[in-house]
Amino acid sequence: MIKTIKVKKYEIAVLYKHDEIDQILTAGVYRKIDPLNTISYKIIDLAFPRVSDEMTEQLLNFYPDIVKQYCYLVDVADNEIALRYEQQKLVEVILPATKTLYWNSYKSHSIKKVLLQQDYELPTEIANELLEAKNTNATITHIDKLVLHHFIHEQIGTLFVDNQLIKIIAPETIVGYCQFKHTIVLGKFNLRESRIDDRIANAIEQRAPQQLLQFCVAMEVGANEVGLRYENDLLVEILSPGTKRLYWQNGDKQHITKIDLNQGYTLSDEIIEQLLQPELRQKNIIGNSGVLIAQVPAYYVGILKVNGKIEQLLTAGITAYWRFNREISVDIVDMRLQALEVTGQEILTKDKVNLRINLVANWHYTDVLTAFEKTATPVELLYRELQFGLREAIGTRTLDELLENKNIIDEVVTKHVQIRLDGFGLTTVSLGVKDIILPGDMKSILSQVVEAEKSAQANVIRRREETSATRSLLNTAKVMENNPVALRLKEMETLERIAERIDKISVVGGLDQVLHGLINIQPKM
Repeated sequence: MIKTIKVKKYEIAVLYKHDEIDQILTAGVYRKIDPLNTISYKIIDLAFPRVSDEMTEQLLNFYPDIVKQYCYLVDVADNEIALRYEQQKLVEVILPATKTLYWNSYKSHSIKKVLLQQDYELPTEIANELLEAKNTNATITHIDKLVLHHFIHEQIGTLFVDNQLIKIIAPETIVGYCQFKHTIVLGKFNLRESRIDDRIANAIEQRAPQQLLQFCVAMEVGANEVGLRYENDLLVEILSPGTKRLYWQNGDKQHITKIDLNQGYTLSDEIIEQLLQPELRQKNIIGNSGVLIAQVPAYYVGILKVNGKIEQLLTAGITAYWRFNREISVDIVDMRLQALEVTGQEILTKDKVNLRINLVANWHYTDVLTAFEKTATPVELLYRELQFGLREAIGTRTLDELLENKNIIDEVVTKHVQIRLDGFGLTTVSLGVKDIILPGDMKSILSQVVEAEKSAQANVIRRREETSATRSLLNTAKVMENNPVALRLKEMETLERIAERIDKISVVGGLDQVLHGLINIQPKM
């Protein structure tokens, strides 16, 4: 049996006999006699010249002649890497402690070995070369195993090897590291965000004290102090008592002003001006939650409480206080006339009728400090006393009494509130019941009662008018009985009324005949 093997121009073939490498075939056509079918082969594309790991081991151990004739070996030590180029173009990074075998390809190749510096750092020029090659988006084998970065002028970095800080990397630096047997983490920080994270700051203090002086600014505040940190004379941060922090040196002028909290808790007008409206400066102040800014509007007052104790009454304006080392608050109180509504109060009258009452009271403070000294919530006290006054006014009277004198509720509640709130620093100017809502069945009963009363009144009036009319008729008859002229006039009035109801009248015998024929009031003798 004859096997034909075709090897193209940019290929080689590895010929096997009995599964062992026999020879390397270059470009051409080969015919092999194989009566027992013991010959096999593998085509290698020289565009990808790297030898597989399994074949590398076989060739290095058992076929040195083949290696010498057809391959080249790259042996990299523990403290170095190798850069492999094809046709002067970087195509692969060979990692430390590796032996890699390549077929001699039609492409020109070269190897550059690079000695690693301390902490597996690459020389700057090599790091720059690798970074430029990576930015071209070309395929470079194993370049992802390297840590590469270019720190610009506003960027600073930290190098951690196996979770230990090694050093601070200055701005405008190109660095490269090989992750071999160690975990390398490269921190990148914007110098405009100058504050250093506390964990990073602690690592710098412990592991890189010399670089701390070179790249950082340390600021520390005592246990009874507040720190005001400025950048270029602009307040940017408030440091709480007992704070110790590091900041990156970023070209800005940084300094700290310390304030002794034992000297008082009120902020100066100058600091208050810097705290107000930071958004207009396009830069917020960090840590401003440690300041209580009290803005008291016109017609209001503020009650300042320190550690739960009322300290003073604040007039309209802006004041500010340190919150540190104390509990401080300001309650804003409206001094104008206010309305308080007591709605939906369901109360039983003395005769067990359930009424729903809505009441409104106009009130104001007379002494704010007294009001808040004697009760935590003066408005709730007023609300409760109005409720109690309503119950006193309604619960001790019948429905008829309340309906007969509708102002009695206002009078009783007003008197009750004035007595109970005397000396509490607030008073009512006026109050009144807005609505009295009866139950549905009671409304129907009252409607029937009113209807019956009005019907009876109508009957009395009707009878009185009928009696008066009858008496008037009797008096008129007595006058006409003894006065013929009056009688004649009455006859004429009656004729006129009749004539108004008749469209046409035919008179025979004259008007006198009509009068005597139609109307005769005098009785026949």
